[in-house]
Amino acid sequence: MADIKLDEIQKRLLTEVADLHSVPEGAYNIRSNSKAIARQSSANIEIVPKEDKDGIDIKIKAGTKNESVHIPVVMNESGIKEKVYNDFYVGEDCDVVIVAGCGIDNCGPKDSEHDGIHRFFVGKNSKVKYVEKHYGSGDGEGKRILNPVTEVYAEENSTIEMEMVQIKGVDDTDRKTVAELAEGAKMFVRERLMTHGKQQALSIYDVKLNGDDSSADVVSRSVARDESFQKLDLRVDGNAKCSGHTECDSIIMDKARVLAVPALEANNVDAMLVHEAAIGKIAGDQLIKLMTLGLTEQEAEEQIINGFLK
Repeated sequence: MADIKLDEIQKRLLTEVADLHSVPEGAYNIRSNSKAIARQSSANIEIVPKEDKDGIDIKIKAGTKNESVHIPVVMNESGIKEKVYNDFYVGEDCDVVIVAGCGIDNCGPKDSEHDGIHRFFVGKNSKVKYVEKHYGSGDGEGKRILNPVTEVYAEENSTIEMEMVQIKGVDDTDRKTVAELAEGAKMFVRERLMTHGKQQALSIYDVKLNGDDSSADVVSRSVARDESFQKLDLRVDGNAKCSGHTECDSIIMDKARVLAVPALEANNVDAMLVHEAAIGKIAGDQLIKLMTLGLTEQEAEEQIINGFLK
């Protein structure tokens, strides 16, 4: 990447978590091995380092539309442990894309861990798309650990769309997402997760629908392989005339374990809340159909999993 000093591993990690093959246009903050190595603000998006702790404030001017900000993190040194606080202040009447994510390549004996605490303050009538991808690689004995916390405070008639992806290489993750939605605010979450080996993934969502006509649609799709473990907690509180939908759909394989814990609480007679859940193995007829087309059983499984996690 021009003008930014990265080795080949760091470049690969940036491609995996943020789809970056070159320096992005607009505002960005690129962090590598606990240090900010590149930062740029734009006319409408200002990035300011925090003075009291590690992290940044991202301030997006009212009326900003069709702009993006990238804040990826890459780590390829063994033994790093960091906690970073990033706050997003989105003005009214905005339409922006925020791309985050963390990639860890650990080839050493010590655990490497990134804990990112992100808070979103979304102004009235604004729309935010947030993409967060997690990726792990490396053949060291040290773990790759990611513990993200996301807080969303959505004002009247705002919309936040969240794409949360973790499909390779992360040994342990403990994700917590909390949200409070005002009148007319909407939240859409699409989580995609795959674990293998002895990996563990915990995912908690706690959404409070506080305003009339607020809504939330939280959908998680996951695949658990080998001896891995997944736990998904989905909680929605309907505190007004609102609508909430949660769904968890998991494929379980080998000796893996999956635990889904739905919770719906209606505190208003006009709250409409629905939960759907399914956990099961790949259907035999799906495998047979693909194998009749010439695929091996393993190739057929991979085809089904890839389609399921799209």
